[in-house]
Amino acid sequence: MKAVVKHHRGYGAQIQTVEIPQINEDEVLIKVKATSICGTDVHIYKWDEWSESRVNPPYVFGHEFSGEVVEKGSKVKNVDYGDSVSAETHIVCGKCSQCLTGKAHICKYTKIIGVDTRGCFAEYVALPAANLWKNPKEMLYDVAAIQEPMGNAVHTVLSGDVIGKTVAIIGCGPIGLMAVGVAKAAGAAQVIALDINNYRLNLAKQMGATSVINSKNEEPLQAVKQLTNGDGVDVVCEMSGHPIAMNQGFRMVTNGGRVSILSLPVRPVELDVTNDIVFKGITVKGITGRKMFETWQQVSALLHSGQVNVKPIITHHFSLEEFEKGFELMIEGNCGKVVLYP
Repeated sequence: MKAVVKHHRGYGAQIQTVEIPQINEDEVLIKVKATSICGTDVHIYKWDEWSESRVNPPYVFGHEFSGEVVEKGSKVKNVDYGDSVSAETHIVCGKCSQCLTGKAHICKYTKIIGVDTRGCFAEYVALPAANLWKNPKEMLYDVAAIQEPMGNAVHTVLSGDVIGKTVAIIGCGPIGLMAVGVAKAAGAAQVIALDINNYRLNLAKQMGATSVINSKNEEPLQAVKQLTNGDGVDVVCEMSGHPIAMNQGFRMVTNGGRVSILSLPVRPVELDVTNDIVFKGITVKGITGRKMFETWQQVSALLHSGQVNVKPIITHHFSLEEFEKGFELMIEGNCGKVVLYP
């Protein structure tokens, strides 16, 4: 089969011909119908400090996808041939204290598809049946492929109450854009989107942002102060990973507010813990992955009900062989979600 392979410890990737994976008795072989590029994939493609310390080329990467079950192991009961599926990308042990107490999304022994194992930038992918999410037959493959990152947005926004609150989304990459739509659907009174990319700020408006702030053109703390009558925002969802933006997030949150951090800064970030966390009495939450499978149920319901429409975010469609175009658009920031078709 053809696949996009992270072929060396450096910039870029290659299309190569590799073996179709074999499955075990508890696994399923899936014909990939659509696969989307994630920010994590961009880290790996660019070969930054994080990817250099984490992944081991050569291997097939990619972890967001939808597809059709074409083969299943003898012990698989939860899906059948022809089912449309997506996948929870955290493969967990099921035995540690976190897994046994309903917190499998922070399993100590998590392996991530396309990071620690063979991924889905390919014609076929093999996965444990326990990780599969069955999609409605009418769901389009491109929409189904981006449920996993939408789960990140849902988990981040809904890690606390947002009804009637003012929510700031810092960083309008694809997950940040989804977070805008989720916050609006969840009843936020104001959704303020912050970025330095006008293309993505325009997408944030389409997703329901009540205000957008280009932090390159105006002072974000002053702009937020004006929008909130001097109070600051109730909730900050940090999606940028930029040290300056993260600091601004902690400074703009109101006393007693919440900061939920999904972003992955590539190096340590210095914060004023005394003044921006302790004296404010705020709640800080680190967000990883999706609650299994509570978040998936929320994502599916938001999409099925039409409360969140992700179609404006899916801005580009390419064949798998054109993956370089997709990655360059992601690096430039001139796109929403990029979907590849094997």
